[in-house]
Amino acid sequence: MAETFAIATLIELTRPLLAVDPASLAFQPIRTGKHNTSYYVESGIGRFVLRIAPPDDAGFLFYERLMMRQEPDLHALIRARTTIPVAEIVGYDFSRTHIDRDYLLMTALPGTPLSEVVGLSPTSLDRALRQVGTYVRQLHALTSTTCLARRDDGEPPGYGYLGAHHPLPAQPTWAAAFHAMWHRLIDDVEACGSYTSYEAQAMRDLLEPYLHYFDRPVAPSLLHMDVWSQNILVDPTGHVTGIVDFDRALWGDPEIEFAVLDYCGISEPAFWEGYGIQRDTSPAAMIRRQFYLLYEIQKYMPIRIWRRNNPADAARYKQRSLALAAQLRAN
Repeated sequence: MAETFAIATLIELTRPLLAVDPASLAFQPIRTGKHNTSYYVESGIGRFVLRIAPPDDAGFLFYERLMMRQEPDLHALIRARTTIPVAEIVGYDFSRTHIDRDYLLMTALPGTPLSEVVGLSPTSLDRALRQVGTYVRQLHALTSTTCLARRDDGEPPGYGYLGAHHPLPAQPTWAAAFHAMWHRLIDDVEACGSYTSYEAQAMRDLLEPYLHYFDRPVAPSLLHMDVWSQNILVDPTGHVTGIVDFDRALWGDPEIEFAVLDYCGISEPAFWEGYGIQRDTSPAAMIRRQFYLLYEIQKYMPIRIWRRNNPADAARYKQRSLALAAQLRAN
């Protein structure tokens, strides 16, 4: 959702967050972002990234609204407890004082998005995916019970989208969290016009006979939920220099993260070598995998309608979603 901002506006946003002469600031658009508008910021004290959220009327999935607000705490946590190369957030402003949306400033990590690298050898690509697997394993080792404070009622933090944007109440089990997430996502798909009311209800009903497959002991792991080639920074040899865009993170079952990795082409043998744990391939896990893939695919219908103005693309995602649902009904 790239926008263009005047240099004077960019200086006004950056100046309160950096103790530098405004005349020393230079801005360069970052073209790879699809949701926020981002700029490299050159200054006398280093290179930074300014990320500006879309306006409030841009059209969001239920968990995307104000999701930037969870990033400062997440970055601080990940930097403190893992070796994952994550940027330091040096400042942010969610007050809407200077502009009608949220924004933050972080240090610029070295490297180039894997999606932009040309001529990377198979060996170097495997090296990158192996490192990504190691980092994702570290991320999943962080759980809400060990990293977040108990709720005001004394109960554990729970499962789901637990960040400062609060898109859903915390849930005591992963099954309850996924049930709530599934229904809210279907609401969004219906609201954008991709599902009729009948189709939406059929998708809601689809989960009910399978919900017991999700009701099992699973730690509330921290999940990135958007690990793909654009969010992986590498150097020319394939060494990973950064993992970016944690704004869609949630706390729950790592298997749903694996579905995103499958869809985005990251779930390759080298990734699993780095991750170091064998993936569950039981019949129950395969059912969950289909639902998690459906959760990932269905989100693109509202995105294509509300933010890309591409109903033809949304229709293709709908057909794929209905086909996956038919497979589940046939089980």
